[in-house]
Amino acid sequence: MNNFLISIVGPTAIGKTTLSIALAKYFNSEIISSDSRQFFKEMNIGTAVPSIKEIQDVRHHFIQHKSIYEVYNVGAFEKDAINTLELLYKKHSVAVMVGGSGLYTNAVINGLDDFPKVDASIRKELNNKLELEGILPLQKQLNLLDPKSYTSIAIDNPQRLIRALEICIGTGRPYSSFLSNPNKKRNFKTISIGLDADREIIYNRINERVDIMIENGLMEEAKSLLNQKHLNALNTVGYKELFQFFEGHWTKDFAISEIKKNTRRFAKRQLTWFKKDNTTKWFDYKTNVEDIIDYITIEIENIKNPA
Repeated sequence: MNNFLISIVGPTAIGKTTLSIALAKYFNSEIISSDSRQFFKEMNIGTAVPSIKEIQDVRHHFIQHKSIYEVYNVGAFEKDAINTLELLYKKHSVAVMVGGSGLYTNAVINGLDDFPKVDASIRKELNNKLELEGILPLQKQLNLLDPKSYTSIAIDNPQRLIRALEICIGTGRPYSSFLSNPNKKRNFKTISIGLDADREIIYNRINERVDIMIENGLMEEAKSLLNQKHLNALNTVGYKELFQFFEGHWTKDFAISEIKKNTRRFAKRQLTWFKKDNTTKWFDYKTNVEDIIDYITIEIENIKNPA
């Protein structure tokens, strides 16, 4: 095995982008983004996409390559990412992947799980319930039927929530019970790196990032997208809260506090997801890049030349 994928995971605002660029430069490689919130060109500030300079320093793939008006899901991303990696490995032996979307990251590394087909009427009923009663009853229902999924998937995302529920209801088994199918064969070996910090540090970094986003024009960006709020891509933390403010339901200060709160909850779910993978090597977010490079280099050599 001579192809390697360095996968960088961890909670939002922990410093994954900075590390990915440093590693891509060291290994003379390119970056695959597996952050589903950064796919859309209309969403810039609120998704913390890499800066122009960062993108110029290292070539990135799957950053703002789609429009919010296009349908793009994890299945399409898996195919696109694998095709891109095949091209990259013709020029490089190492590629770097970075992102906070656990489902998308796992799709590239292991492939998607196979789910049984369920009656389409179940999804229709769940969508009707969402429209009439809101998202909270659906979240409570998932917690009853599949507590494991309740703590690991993005339960604030109606599409993900309804997908999990329809499997639970249609099969009589937890959605999470289908997430253990054999991994697909890949032509690369993955070295997974996680960045972490004390919970208080993560939360403080999140709060600071939100304040910076507001200063950089998130209010204006979100307002320009208000008429498209019904699109799935915009059911995203940082936008949906400001839509509540623009429509007069919340005050500005409360909307911003909700962004911070929901982002902290998102970070907690990210860690729950990523910590399930016992092959990930975790580093404190302040660890020197050189130490991480040393670890990766040794891992590559061990894989190439097993004892």
